[in-house]
Amino acid sequence: MPPTLASLVQHSALRLAVLTGQDRLDTGVRWAHASELADPTPYLDGGELLLVTALKLDVEDADAMRAYVARLAGKGVVGIGFAAGVNYEKVPETLVEACREADLPLLEVPRRTPFIAISKAVSAAIAAEQYRAVTAGFDAQREMTRAALSHEGPAALLTKLASEVAGWAALYDASGAVVATAPAWAGRRAARFVGEAERLRDRPAPASAVVSGADAGDDRVELQSVGSGRRAKAVLAVGTAAPLGTAERYAVHSAIALLTLTMERSRALQEAEQRLGAAVMRMLLSGESDHARAVAGGLYGDLLDAPMRVLICEPAAGPASRVRAGTGAAAGRQPAVEGNGSGPARTSAPAGGNMPVVTVTESSAVSVPVPEGSAEDLSGPVEQLADLVETAAARSGESVLVVPDGSRLVVLASDGGAAVAACAQYAAACAKAVEPSGAGGSHPPGGVSLPDDALVIGVSAPSGLAGAAVAFKQADQALSVARRRGTPLVEHEDVAAGSVLPLLADDAVRAFADGLLRSLREHDANGRGDLVASLRAWLSRHGQWDAAAADLGVHRHTLRYRMRRVEEILGRSLDDPDVRMELWLALKATG
Repeated sequence: MPPTLASLVQHSALRLAVLTGQDRLDTGVRWAHASELADPTPYLDGGELLLVTALKLDVEDADAMRAYVARLAGKGVVGIGFAAGVNYEKVPETLVEACREADLPLLEVPRRTPFIAISKAVSAAIAAEQYRAVTAGFDAQREMTRAALSHEGPAALLTKLASEVAGWAALYDASGAVVATAPAWAGRRAARFVGEAERLRDRPAPASAVVSGADAGDDRVELQSVGSGRRAKAVLAVGTAAPLGTAERYAVHSAIALLTLTMERSRALQEAEQRLGAAVMRMLLSGESDHARAVAGGLYGDLLDAPMRVLICEPAAGPASRVRAGTGAAAGRQPAVEGNGSGPARTSAPAGGNMPVVTVTESSAVSVPVPEGSAEDLSGPVEQLADLVETAAARSGESVLVVPDGSRLVVLASDGGAAVAACAQYAAACAKAVEPSGAGGSHPPGGVSLPDDALVIGVSAPSGLAGAAVAFKQADQALSVARRRGTPLVEHEDVAAGSVLPLLADDAVRAFADGLLRSLREHDANGRGDLVASLRAWLSRHGQWDAAAADLGVHRHTLRYRMRRVEEILGRSLDDPDVRMELWLALKATG
């Protein structure tokens, strides 16, 4: 145990006598220091036993002694040791009275006990306590290592840690959710600190925080980030009734190291899984589903056996790189990729399961977004969504393939699974954030302007393994519609059920429409007829002369003449259904 005034008094070789402060002898002693200064406080840290002979003290002045003792007590000095028989045969009564008033322990040091003996006794006790703490720390580390390697894993480790610190422990995942606690009753208590865990997760690792006082109830809660990467993989919380001692601190640090080793794969294993994930994705997008299944084996669980969906997302502010779906497996081609080749590659495993979450990435000017690199640096909302998807999949024990592509993210996930649901929940929250205020509010035509830090997501229809390339193209098409509509998420089924007209808002479409109708508008501007309005009425009536002429308030022969002029000016026949379609869409695109 650490040295206290009581242990020094009980030390048989020192022969110290207690004159005042008998009820405060259990106070710990950080050091023993000798000083004859009238005011030694500038040279003290607090926690010292101050040894004096009163060589320069005015012990005859009671007020001076009270001021002297008050200064020492205010600095945190735990006691005074006065050497009797040196300058004074016995301890001056003024000093005894001042210490009694301040309730500060005063020890009488006999002449045959040198100050150095007291200093050595304190130093030896401190060294013995440090050795005990280190030994206890090593013992705790050994026990926690054995627990971490057991079938219970982190749960057993937390149980041992809680025992070592005489408190409770909790582990939070990357999303801030509680995944394990020890003892069992600590679940509710740990739930109170989810917010602190989330804030700590977003700080650069390693990071720590301490919560005490009213916010922590009766506990002092210390939170530590877990993981060796730029972002924390988890957060460990330890709740105790008092600050951690040296031995407890060793135990906590050992737990963090063991949890980090448990959660972080070896670099060689990560690179192997990344290469395997890259190969599987390459084969899927090129239509080689049988080869993809053979290479993957059982590594991805049911992902390659059950119906799946492809999801593509990108920042609402606009993509930094584009992934285009090619003609697919039917044409024997792979989706083309344009990018800067700087995307990340990560691998993580779901807690409590053996089905991995594999993240691969693209390289520039290749046909498949799957290089061999191992960089890990997604940023912003794309990184947050990747974490959200991986965490949701890990909790449900399902596999998911996550492919960063520059500023975009491609996800291959089980239909109806937690990963798809996580994307839908994200989109719903984003949509709610941009809802018009007030009852009955509505968005303007053409959708809304999403915040720059939001994402738009395109989701394919459910597909089998052989249709992965087609599903990729569907997701890319749905993403384009989501961006045009200003909608956080669009499923491919929604595209088919909607209208093609919102797609005409594209700048390229409007430019084409303006060019197609320019000569007709110039004709009308010169006052030589109303060809554009006549064309619109005729097309809206499906070429029915009488009905269209009635709408315009002209004779049908006049309308026939105008349509011949349209054909002459455009140099195209209105008998061609493709021409009629293009003209109708051009009229809709230009209003």
